[in-house]
Amino acid sequence: MHVTFFGVRGSCPCAGAEYRRVGGNTSCVLVSVEGEPPLVLDLGTGLRALGDALGGSGRPEGKFVANALLTHLHFDHILGLPFFSPLHEPRAHLTVYGPAQGDECLRKALERVVQPPFFPVKMVEFGGEIDVREIAATGGPERTELGRVRVGAARVPHPGHTLGFRVEADGRSLVYIPDHQAPPDRETVPDAIRSLCEGADLLLHDAQYTDDEFEAKPDWGHSTVGYAVRVAAESGVRRLLLFHHDPSHSDRDVAALARKARRLADARRLEEVAVATEGTTVPV
Repeated sequence: MHVTFFGVRGSCPCAGAEYRRVGGNTSCVLVSVEGEPPLVLDLGTGLRALGDALGGSGRPEGKFVANALLTHLHFDHILGLPFFSPLHEPRAHLTVYGPAQGDECLRKALERVVQPPFFPVKMVEFGGEIDVREIAATGGPERTELGRVRVGAARVPHPGHTLGFRVEADGRSLVYIPDHQAPPDRETVPDAIRSLCEGADLLLHDAQYTDDEFEAKPDWGHSTVGYAVRVAAESGVRRLLLFHHDPSHSDRDVAALARKARRLADARRLEEVAVATEGTTVPV
């Protein structure tokens, strides 16, 4: 199992020389498991480039097939959907698994965004088919089998209905928590989060804020770099990649935060603390 990063930024995309190394596209990650359809984590602006990169892959007998795990419906996690070029091919099929929305079905919520006046084309007018499936995960982790790939989902503290995912295949485990409201003490790890992350080989975790930024935005739904390290260490994770970088943080800022993270006492309990960067592929 490998992961390739097409978008690692949080909140909104950004461009400029100061973002060139880390990247400016919002959350979108490709999980590749040999012999299985592509698995996409979130549908942020990086999804456009991911669609171009897939090229002829994911097409058994000429038909594009892929699965996607959607953490929540904030703009930075869905803006790439109308620009995913494979969906404009006849007979293409994308299955999206995402959080149940309570009184409104998830598909209807997506359709409300991908239609005029917000976008010139309706989602139902795409050439391919989008199958939207809801995950409740209200009574604890919910599990789904996608061929040889096993997916676990759990609710994550964040404004709106939000999920974190655990992906397991070929004896390896990846956990994806791009948006996570840290508790006020930035020490306590909720049982559901600990269970989702327990013993994972690789954790991609929200690391949007500095300590000062968190103090100014304590209820904006995100974590500090230090809390990301805390979650990984308390859960017995092997490797941590800092993710969902704030749009105000330049490459230099992100590098400084990574250096600070590696100096934390909890970081000594991990094999690696690094930064998720757009355009890179890492093994799980």
